[in-house]
Amino acid sequence: MTPVAAPARLSRSALGLPMPPERIVHFGLGAFHRAHQAWYTARASDAAEWGIVAFTGRSRDLVDRLRPQDGLYTLVERGVDGDRCEVVPSIVRIESGDDVPAFVAAVADPAVVILTLTMTESGYRLGADGTPDLSDPVVAADVALLSEAFTTGSADAARPGTAMARILLGLDARRRAGAGSIAVVPCDNLPDNGGKFRRALVDLAERTSRELPAWLATKVSVVSTSIDRITPAIDGTVESLAVAEAARWTDAAPVVTEPFSDWVLEGAFPAGRPDWESAGARFVDELAPWENRKLWMLNGAHTVLAALGQVRGHANVNSAIVDPVCRDAVEALWDDDARQLPEFDLADYRAALLERFGNPRIEHRLAQIAQDSTTKMRLRIVPVALAELADGRTAHGCATAVAAWVLGVRAGLVPSPDGVGEHADAGDDPPSSATLLDLLDPRLAAHTTFAGLVLAACADLSAPWDFERRLRHVP
Repeated sequence: MTPVAAPARLSRSALGLPMPPERIVHFGLGAFHRAHQAWYTARASDAAEWGIVAFTGRSRDLVDRLRPQDGLYTLVERGVDGDRCEVVPSIVRIESGDDVPAFVAAVADPAVVILTLTMTESGYRLGADGTPDLSDPVVAADVALLSEAFTTGSADAARPGTAMARILLGLDARRRAGAGSIAVVPCDNLPDNGGKFRRALVDLAERTSRELPAWLATKVSVVSTSIDRITPAIDGTVESLAVAEAARWTDAAPVVTEPFSDWVLEGAFPAGRPDWESAGARFVDELAPWENRKLWMLNGAHTVLAALGQVRGHANVNSAIVDPVCRDAVEALWDDDARQLPEFDLADYRAALLERFGNPRIEHRLAQIAQDSTTKMRLRIVPVALAELADGRTAHGCATAVAAWVLGVRAGLVPSPDGVGEHADAGDDPPSSATLLDLLDPRLAAHTTFAGLVLAACADLSAPWDFERRLRHVP
């Protein structure tokens, strides 16, 4: 009997893969970047010209797992009918996010012409006005640190703690090195992510440096993006074993994602970029409609399911979406969304979302999606509700979404918003729907009809479900 060979360790030499030159820096290395921007770069027609230097957040975990593999990893596209494994070779160097000198040096490298970011919504640390939140002690400390460093010429020794401050430090090093123009591409699920990033960066520069604001205006292009690919958290050990069995190589850092992917970008790349169009990306003159479609419909539905699905005993998206109560709440929200997205015929998109949500082989956990739910509600549900009310409609679907969030908070299944203790009435434990609605958005709380719909929806969603009474048909 011929012995079966052990799986080979994943490496460039073993697979005969070249090392593309370092042209892109990424901050915030995680599963999503590897399933999206790194994957698009690897599939571009000129991929051999574009290598990525990737920095983690703060953990060294991915550094320790990816370095022995020369930055290679397996992307597992998990479809309903099976898996497709692909090695992604675009990441050529991996560094720890807390290595500030390495990050600054990478951004200042003249060969690098693109900086991409996945920092998550909370990683921007912005106040309500969209500028750096000076009430955050870490932000305030970084403003003081950068001000002194730029004034005294000691920037090389600075070690700021926030992502925005580190990025500004890297750009200042690029300015001093005369390294030329660079495009910054935020890839987080924020409306107007490019605009938000630029405004926050300029505000931070104006608070800390005399030279940087003018240089940023002429040398830094900020590109807005809308990104879409469901990439759930996984059990790395289990998936590594599955890759070894299916692909016959050992991979300590695989990524599992769905077959669907979408990337829409708006903005200039003054010093060049990969041919991402050849990999399926789209460049548009106006991103907002595409961005809103994705944020309000896919992400908005996820936020509803994360709350209501858990309240109804579900753990994953695929089981929640086939629950008629959850499904109807999502459809009701989408009806409101559709009226605010007149640019699109959404029938096919809605059908595709339901198919993607129902993929039983993608374990997208509701508890994971529920993190930072208050911020997500304000970005994904509140704008549609306000627009529907301004147009003279009831925003019933949004009211149902808010009610789902309220029930999730009251059940302790999604995080409570800040300030619950200060706003709660005596004995208000758990907090009332009125308290939570006011914390979510005072404008919605002041709209008596909408507030009444939220209260009624809370009762409807808590009651035994009448299958003849579909939420989207309630007046």
